[in-house]
Amino acid sequence: MRGAPPFAMTRRMRADDQPIRITLFAPEGRMGKAIAAAVAENPGFAIDEEHGDVLVDFSAPDALRASLDRAVSASIPILVGTTGLDELADKRIAEAAKRVAVLRAANTSLGIALLAELVERAAGTLGPDWDIQIAETHHRNKVDAPSGTALMLGRAVEQARQGASVGYASLRGGTVAGDHDVAFLGPEERLVLSHRAESRMIFARGALAAARFLVGKPAGLYSMRDVIEAL
Repeated sequence: MRGAPPFAMTRRMRADDQPIRITLFAPEGRMGKAIAAAVAENPGFAIDEEHGDVLVDFSAPDALRASLDRAVSASIPILVGTTGLDELADKRIAEAAKRVAVLRAANTSLGIALLAELVERAAGTLGPDWDIQIAETHHRNKVDAPSGTALMLGRAVEQARQGASVGYASLRGGTVAGDHDVAFLGPEERLVLSHRAESRMIFARGALAAARFLVGKPAGLYSMRDVIEAL
């Protein structure tokens, strides 16, 4: 995806009664357009490509360095929604988080954030004789597999049960916005925790909730769990 022009952002102070200004790093991408549509529905936000209060990046892994540099140079928080990131990207995010607030989210759906908490609780409650499998389905154009959300749910399992073996299954086809199922398979019973995304707008609205959370936050690394805990 094409990132925003490489001009330097300048920060202007925002009054409390003014909309939160969102700068989209990839405004022509699918999520960029969805977020712009969500902003158009919400008077508490406005798009401002030069003087944003929060930078939002849903682009591509190779654009991450540019978006982080832009946020740090402007001293504004950044929401990183890009998936398929490698260890070098992890290090860059950690370095940026020393200087500005960074919220990293493989999925900005509030429902998925709650699902991750439920998955962690289930993994910690159910014993090791329960196998855990994560299945995800996305549209035909999604490149990374398993999805970033599936991997995030797997990390939720590992938070509660270190060393747990988690299986992943990925399907690609059609226009599916995102389906995720976490199956706990025990002796003579099964527990399946699921989430269905019917539109990208749920991710866009979640991104705005994350942007609102980030305004005024000190430097550090945040997640969607922080967002839902603050609601």
